[in-house]
Amino acid sequence: MGKFALRNIVFTGSGLLSLLGASAAAQTSPTQPAAVEEIVVTARQVSERLQDAPASITAFTAATLERAGVERAADFIAMTPGVSLVQVSEVGDAQVNIRGINGARDAENSFAYVVDGILMTNPGAVNREYSNLEQIEILKGPQGAIYGRDAEAGAIVVTTRPPGDVMSGDVKASVGNYSSYQVQGTISGPVIKDQLGVLLSADRRGTNGEFTNSYLNEKRVDDYNDFNINGRAMWKPNADTSLDFKARYGKVVGASLNYNAIFSEPGLASAFGVPAFNENVNDHQFVYQGDIEPVNHQETAEASARLLHDFDFATLSAWFLYSSVRNDLLGDGTSASFGFFDTQPACAASTAALYKAGFKLPTPQYLGPSPVFPTSLFGAFSPTTCDGYQFQVRNQSDESVEVRLGSKPASALQWQVGLYYLHIDRHVGVSTGIDNGGPVTQSLYVPGITEQLFDDNFGTDDYAGFGRVSYEVATDVTAAAAFRYDNENRTAHNLVPLNAVSQYITPGQPINPAIVKTAANPSGAVPDRSATFSQPEPKLDISWKVNPNLTTYANWAIGFKAGGFNSLGSAATVQKYINAGLGVDVQINDQYKKEWSSAFEVGAKTTLFNNRITLSAALYDDTVHDMQFFEFLVGPFGLLRVDENIDQVTLYGGEMSINAKLTDWLSIYGGYNQTESNIDKNTVRPESVGNKSPYTPDYTASLGAQIVTPIIDGLNFVTRLDENFTGPTWFHVDQAQSRASFFGLANYSATQRDAFELTNLRVGVEAENWTLTAYSTNLLDKHYLAEVIPAVEFGGAFVSPGEGRRIGVEGRYRF
Repeated sequence: MGKFALRNIVFTGSGLLSLLGASAAAQTSPTQPAAVEEIVVTARQVSERLQDAPASITAFTAATLERAGVERAADFIAMTPGVSLVQVSEVGDAQVNIRGINGARDAENSFAYVVDGILMTNPGAVNREYSNLEQIEILKGPQGAIYGRDAEAGAIVVTTRPPGDVMSGDVKASVGNYSSYQVQGTISGPVIKDQLGVLLSADRRGTNGEFTNSYLNEKRVDDYNDFNINGRAMWKPNADTSLDFKARYGKVVGASLNYNAIFSEPGLASAFGVPAFNENVNDHQFVYQGDIEPVNHQETAEASARLLHDFDFATLSAWFLYSSVRNDLLGDGTSASFGFFDTQPACAASTAALYKAGFKLPTPQYLGPSPVFPTSLFGAFSPTTCDGYQFQVRNQSDESVEVRLGSKPASALQWQVGLYYLHIDRHVGVSTGIDNGGPVTQSLYVPGITEQLFDDNFGTDDYAGFGRVSYEVATDVTAAAAFRYDNENRTAHNLVPLNAVSQYITPGQPINPAIVKTAANPSGAVPDRSATFSQPEPKLDISWKVNPNLTTYANWAIGFKAGGFNSLGSAATVQKYINAGLGVDVQINDQYKKEWSSAFEVGAKTTLFNNRITLSAALYDDTVHDMQFFEFLVGPFGLLRVDENIDQVTLYGGEMSINAKLTDWLSIYGGYNQTESNIDKNTVRPESVGNKSPYTPDYTASLGAQIVTPIIDGLNFVTRLDENFTGPTWFHVDQAQSRASFFGLANYSATQRDAFELTNLRVGVEAENWTLTAYSTNLLDKHYLAEVIPAVEFGGAFVSPGEGRRIGVEGRYRF
């Protein structure tokens, strides 16, 4: 798929809006095929037809979700133009990008994630198994006035099936290549007729993975195993009141850090005549040789309660949520190139042993009898112990409550008011340790082993009040105004032992550069930090129902994401090793600013030919201030994770979609989004001005068809084909720039991910209470990159491959 210029989008969108104005006259006779399924959405906290909602919303019904095989976030995001996902390094690390606004690792999501009416706050919550789905809605554009601090880019609203009125259940199982399997079961029914219903479900998934480590006896580097248990009880003590109780426990054990490191050093490539010193990320051949098996653990516990009560004049909604996600990962180190472990006995011994055995490293690396350069040259994740190891922890528990009072649906004047409170405890740690060649203690601090440590507790308290009104100001013209104010206080407390010193990285010095012992501060204690972030979040929208088949709309809103703290010691590390060492000025701070944006959108939606075709188009413009951006920094200090701010980014673009029921048995659907972006100002890295927003594909698109046709009475043939397109993507603010690195002058022109297209196919039979389906994702086995993480001062990038072809068979039985 070629890249469209924005003027073509504007022209096509404008032409479409003109064409849609004649839709009322373009109707067919009652003998025509059935209409496209009508969808009712609640993403704006009101129930309304999708075609009437004055916003850009993509919605998937239960039937679509099942026939498309949606089970995880990546599945439905791939079918949503304007939305993309990167999920590579660990299970809790999902980077969702909506129209150019991306979530930042170690910070917050940029979208509201709502499950059965409850806002989930943990950034790791979205990447889970999705079972018992009724509907998924993706609302694009700032929704802070409705959902608050994390809804700057949009909202993902998930609705699951409640307990049924009769006893029922279902079992689903699948098997596929790479020893992949999935089993899921649900049972649901009444405990007290018309008053109390219960639903219980469980699922388990596993795969050996596709890629292997040639050093560790072909151990897999992308294996994955999880299980989840879910419970739900709905109690209706009377006709006006309902209580919805939910609980979930899940556990994941899998691999992590599915990356190779490449170099982006044209000077070295020219000087030594080795092209691999300046490699195009899209041409990389993946080889895994790390001596430490990467592993990721995550444990999740959630409990919530939601109350709905109808008064004569309004409806009360109130809910409480407790969530806990504990996540850690262990992997090989990244810094053998810097040689700070060269004198460590295990490093020298492992290098000599591998050299004697004739072990080969992928070029431009090479192995000699000694680890000291130029005898040997290592990249990241080498088979020697000279990398050390890395261990990371990201644990979060949070409690939140919301109370909302809103008018009855039939009221001419629609209104809502409410209050919200959130408390978060978050523990983030990153450590680099000595690899002695034996088992690694999975702890952030191990005396005599830990060489570098960032370890902090972060606290958050957020208070918000909000309200919304809408009114039909003229015939078929409705105007709405919403407002929310969030006030968030954050604290940071350092946990690094004050007397722990390094043996190799900074011999005799504290393992965290923020620990500085002076006469005034003899212990070197790192002071606690606190900051408050607040933001008014207004939203205005107006819609005009031109005729029964055509709705036009316009809206404007402010979005907001709170600032926060990096690991204390980040600024001192960058100043000491990067700025002083390279003579540059990378302005990383221990505190990063809030992100906020101002966005405007116009659009139209229509139905044609007795609702056999639905069309929508939208144009948008968004200015983002202090966009939060995450970086991995690698250097002679080990590894550092930081969030920073890009002063201003401009985003604008357009999208359109079609859904058509061509015959009783054939449906087609498609959508296209193009986002143009520009970094207007960036104090942290001024050379990036004029570049594109990181993690933002130039375009995303989907196209597909579905056939459901009878074979015999009671048995249907079902097939679904999905084509998903992702345009070229930069993953860093530095793009076609040359920058000073520890190994020379690096250039990042070859770190843009190429465009790619993935084909998914499902073919099966469907009866009233069972289905049997053969499936394939990435049917044509296209090779593409899942993520590219330039580490600028390292002089290269960390790249991760996308999944190859997956095939399997799936069966489902309902009773």
